[in-house]
Amino acid sequence: MSRLLYRLGKAAALRPWRFIVAWVLLVGAVAGVSGVAGGALHDDYTLAGTGSQQATDLLRERFPAVAGADARVVVHAEKGAVDQAAVARATERLRTLPHVTGVEAAPPSKDGTTTLLTVRYDVPVTDLTPKETLGHLEDATGGLTSAGYQVEFGGQVPENVTAPGGVAEAVGVVAALVILLLAFGSVVAAGLPLAVALTGLGAGVSGITILAAFTDVANTAPTLAVMVGLGVGIDYALFILTRHREGLAEGLDVPESVGRATATAGQSVIFAGFTVLLALCGLVLSRMPVFITMGFATGLVVAATVASAVTLLPAVLGLAGRRVLRRRDRAEGATLQIESPRVRRWADHVARRPWAWLLAGLVLMLALAAPALGMRTWPSDASSEPTSNTVRRAYDLVAESYGPGVNAPLLVTADLTKVSPAALPAMDAALRGTEGVVAVAPPQYAPDRSAAVVMVTPGYGPQDERVTGLVDRIRADALPDGVEVTGYTAVYVDLTRVLAERLWPVIGVVIATSSVLLMIVFRSLLAPLKAAAMNLLSIGAAYGVLVAVFQWGWGAELLGLPHSVPVSSFILLLMFAVLFGVSMDYEVFLLSRVREEWLRTGDARGSVATGLAATGRVITSAALIMVAVFLGFALDPGLVIKQMGVGLAVAVALDATVVRLVLVPATMALLGKANWWLPRPLARIIPRIDMHGHDGATAAGPPREPVKV
Repeated sequence: MSRLLYRLGKAAALRPWRFIVAWVLLVGAVAGVSGVAGGALHDDYTLAGTGSQQATDLLRERFPAVAGADARVVVHAEKGAVDQAAVARATERLRTLPHVTGVEAAPPSKDGTTTLLTVRYDVPVTDLTPKETLGHLEDATGGLTSAGYQVEFGGQVPENVTAPGGVAEAVGVVAALVILLLAFGSVVAAGLPLAVALTGLGAGVSGITILAAFTDVANTAPTLAVMVGLGVGIDYALFILTRHREGLAEGLDVPESVGRATATAGQSVIFAGFTVLLALCGLVLSRMPVFITMGFATGLVVAATVASAVTLLPAVLGLAGRRVLRRRDRAEGATLQIESPRVRRWADHVARRPWAWLLAGLVLMLALAAPALGMRTWPSDASSEPTSNTVRRAYDLVAESYGPGVNAPLLVTADLTKVSPAALPAMDAALRGTEGVVAVAPPQYAPDRSAAVVMVTPGYGPQDERVTGLVDRIRADALPDGVEVTGYTAVYVDLTRVLAERLWPVIGVVIATSSVLLMIVFRSLLAPLKAAAMNLLSIGAAYGVLVAVFQWGWGAELLGLPHSVPVSSFILLLMFAVLFGVSMDYEVFLLSRVREEWLRTGDARGSVATGLAATGRVITSAALIMVAVFLGFALDPGLVIKQMGVGLAVAVALDATVVRLVLVPATMALLGKANWWLPRPLARIIPRIDMHGHDGATAAGPPREPVKV
């Protein structure tokens, strides 16, 4: 592969405009197809095999009037009672809206200051355009607003309206540009990784829109894909650019330097990207469509950024010539400092006391991970929103006027082809006697009376820890065979449990496949296992920090949250897959340089110090860029993306500091030559992969010795 990449990189540097024009045409074509034939984003939260899904399927089949989405209109008077005649006029207008099957008016609150209207639709919320539908609600209730009433909107439709994006991406790009300028001191060198990454990102995001024409793609998938793609895309380009600058410092001409950089760092980029793709493919084991499409969408963007790094970047590097260097470094005979003396001294220091530093690093990482033992996962709801959001104000008004459980009703669904209607009174009595139930509504029957629905109001809000026990008690003690419970709260209970159960198969498969890939790449048995262990430490520490920041509330307000919130149920599985792949990137780049030195010198300890010193600046810059990009997404209003941004930023920061500078040199110093041990039976059957460009280098002569400072 290195010979092919060498020729590809050199050809791109010699004929840059061919590759640049090809990429412009490709991005334009993909964008054009996505604009003409692209599909709309659509969430699919199907939980096959769960009780709540069975109940939902029954309602959709036999009682669609209550199976679709809902919206709530909360009307509040600051002084006096709400005029019910005005509410009735608004109700009639609401009934005329598209897809609305009915509007139910709850009795006014005890003091008469609040009235609650529930609007029901004949399709699920994923089949509606929430922003447009919310606009219809606002128009229909405009008379109430004009009359001086406070009108707020809650329920499924308003809660699915997404705020406009762009801020997080802009913050990440600006931060990356500043870091690159400080690292390289050249506007050209700083701008190239950004331009190449954004090109790949544009192609990948357009590809997501095309993908949405063939399958359901989650609404949050593009945001997640942009977050990951922007971070890894800049880093991949940065690694190749840095290796090219080293080649120029060695005295190579521009095409030769670009070819060798593509053959060495470019190959590492391909394997790093493939590792990320393997980790994302692990989401297939979740068996949840929303996670599977998130994995595919993010993988599409990662693949596009890898392609741009190894094909477009060599072209623009050839076009830029020596301008990727500082002005003072372009002169004949100028010396470019590649290695970091401080990192080398630090690596030597750690290698002299490996046990002490290994223990210190482990204690720190385990201490950060400890809060994860008390993690509570639960999907976000309106109570997690800031008070500036109408869904939060609606939530608070309902909780104050009607009780917290009205925000989380349960729907007990009976299949009357399996359950006798005569059993419903006994079930009603059992529900009323269940601890935690404050109200049970009369049954509603499907038009053909083949199904019935009983609305149960809990005494707890949707994020109350007691609500899980309530759902379990209802299922165990109050429901006969053929009856199940659904509603947001029951779905949340099932979702949380399903994700917790499916996390472990994903972890096992991702670790196994990534370790096998690294074993093939580095021809080592222990190095991949060590890398996997380090990644698990980083991920565990990131989980612990998430618990402290969000669940304990140590930084919730700084991130725009009104109070502490549980860790989102989506985070455990999603963050593991993304983090394991992203964290493995640094292992691939670092181990590639360490192994290169080991093969050249045979010095197990010295190769670690040299590899760390040679990659110190570039990995530090890459990590700073990733942290900046991920923290930018912590500004996103969506709780899942916000928590993902914080978790990814913490893990990458720990990878680049504690793992890379403490745990890796300490463990590799202790293992010595065993780092590269591979049993002979395995050595005979696994393929040999040239990760160091020797095949490509021989095409133009013997490889030069690395620059020494």
